[in-house]
Amino acid sequence: MSSAEVLSSFFTRIARDPRISLNHIGMYAALVQFRLEHGFDNPICAFRYELMQLAKISGKSTYHKLIKDLSDFGYIRYAPSRRRNQGSTIYFPVDLALESIK
Repeated sequence: MSSAEVLSSFFTRIARDPRISLNHIGMYAALVQFRLEHGFDNPICAFRYELMQLAKISGKSTYHKLIKDLSDFGYIRYAPSRRRNQGSTIYFPVDLALESIK
């Protein structure tokens, strides 16, 4: 699945989800861009500061709210790292593309 297909299925799914804001969309786009820059791996391992820079987010609390929301809503699965020298793991569910087709 390409990055265009990932974004397309995301936009199809959020069309029916009133909980998603422009900030969530920006964070998800940053996640997809980060994934693309790192060989389109699933999962990705990233540090907060890397994703905040890509998403143009300056507040830690905003970052944590957005990433937690996306995880709670089922768009990603977020496994935070408790170590300073290890990035958090973010999984992109494979079934998102299938749900958008239904």
